[in-house]
Amino acid sequence: MNSPVLTLPERNNIESGSWFSKLSAPLRADILSRAAVRRLGDGALLTCRGEAAEEWVGVALGAVRISSVSLAGKQIALTYVEPGTWFGDIALFDGLPRTHDAYTHGSTTLLVVRKPDFRALLQAHTELYEALLRLNCRRLRLMFDVVEDLNTLPLASRLAKQILLLARSYGVQQGEEIRIGLQLAQEDLAQLLGASRQRVNQELKSFERDGAVRVEPTRLVVLSKEKLLSIASG
Repeated sequence: MNSPVLTLPERNNIESGSWFSKLSAPLRADILSRAAVRRLGDGALLTCRGEAAEEWVGVALGAVRISSVSLAGKQIALTYVEPGTWFGDIALFDGLPRTHDAYTHGSTTLLVVRKPDFRALLQAHTELYEALLRLNCRRLRLMFDVVEDLNTLPLASRLAKQILLLARSYGVQQGEEIRIGLQLAQEDLAQLLGASRQRVNQELKSFERDGAVRVEPTRLVVLSKEKLLSIASG
């Protein structure tokens, strides 16, 4: 269902995004004026691998799961796009088809800029070229960090780092605890880390014994960031 305006929390998520917040006020205003608000339920398909790119998207609430399909035909989650983050610009730049599937994860609110408006923004604001270049440089650096971690760190360290990232993006402070708002099954975590669900389950049980986290159905609660940081550092 579409809605014409963002709620205050949704707008705050967009405007406080680490990339968007650094744009000039005129560019931010022009992007928002050209963007349509789209509200979707869990599991809605946004884009398919191989299709032409028609939209640039910002996440105002919820999450978007970027996934691929294994040789066995199974959907594999690669990453989750958090509130305040924009995606879809690469295919609009190079004109090539989408490289992955994208689904909503939970109730999600999106800001959607159509291709003609995206091009108009580029023509009206040369600043946007440099800003998107910086954004894609950051994505590339993060990708190299993931590859390095995959090849150099044990699973326990990678899992601890992933939980800390989720706590930063989706954490809700409740006293001394941080409840991660994004619902992820252990299979979802395993896919993000390139590991089996069984191994992730074993590591989470070890984290629980150490008092670092508490595992609830589809939820994780961080009990000690310090202990997770220690595990992440190896």
